Amino acid sequence: MHSPTLVIVSAILAALITTVLYAVWYFNKNIPGLGLWTLSFLVASVACTSLVARNVLPEVLSVALAQGCMALVAYICLLGGRAYMGRPPWRHHGYAAAIILALLLLSAYFTAVQPRPGVRFVLAGLFVGPCFLLTAHTLARGGFSHAPVRYLVAAAMGAHGLFALLRPFLFKLAVPVEGQAPDNHLLELVPQIVMLEGTLALVLIGFGALMLAHEYTTRELRHLAEVDALTGVFNRRAFLTLLDKAISGAQRTQTPLPVLVIDLDHFKKVNDTWGHRSGDDVLRHFVLLASRCLRKEDVMGRLGGEEFAIFVPHADAAGAAAVAERLRALVE
Repeated sequence: MHSPTLVIVSAILAALITTVLYAVWYFNKNIPGLGLWTLSFLVASVACTSLVARNVLPEVLSVALAQGCMALVAYICLLGGRAYMGRPPWRHHGYAAAIILALLLLSAYFTAVQPRPGVRFVLAGLFVGPCFLLTAHTLARGGFSHAPVRYLVAAAMGAHGLFALLRPFLFKLAVPVEGQAPDNHLLELVPQIVMLEGTLALVLIGFGALMLAHEYTTRELRHLAEVDALTGVFNRRAFLTLLDKAISGAQRTQTPLPVLVIDLDHFKKVNDTWGHRSGDDVLRHFVLLASRCLRKEDVMGRLGGEEFAIFVPHADAAGAAAVAERLRALVE
């Protein structure tokens, strides 16, 4: 395929993916990281457009625009990955800006003063590659069986980051050894491979961002369907479903499954005296107290009103009674 054609295709795809991501983000602004990924594809569209117009732009400006935009794409993508995974905000923007500025100055030098295209590719890969690899490392969390989309997107980003680091070797292979005639076919093929990989990465990462948005929405809907909105523990339906599964497991292994059923005394008096908002505070406070004396494997649910239940796997009657007494003492 002709390299200029690949550049034009990449520019069109980047613009289309940016438009789709923006539309999804506009109606789902609560999805963490989606706005940053939309911005990164907008910057990628600018980079692709600068490559399309490189014949009419000064070479230094074209190179600086492309290099700077691709560095920004990688960095913003990393910020989006951290936001999606709930990581703390990145506080080292100044260092990133200094590195990108240094890359731009070096790229300008190796364009106008000492033209070295190979060096420019090395410089670009030194920033873009690690950023995409870090994004892949950030997303690959939670276990493949529970969050397969994250791992698939991480694989695409990691492969793109690795290629960005290794692509200078492709150009080195295309450069003839001293005394040998250049292989024109290889010299033409290498830029096409680079552009083809960039286009493929653009599509895969774009669709990956959309898949992550869908994963987040699905997870939130499942959370709303299973969790009591007031207290944060399982609602009645979800708790009873989990209890049925736990009972089946206990029957297979012939082990006891203690269940604590809890009713808060005088709760109606709290509502009648101080209002329902204070009653809500009491329920939340009770759940906070209960969490202090439960293990990770213990499951708590709200059956309705001031009624709660807890099942305690892998415990005997004496252990369950001890848990109940600790909870009673805390509430008292």
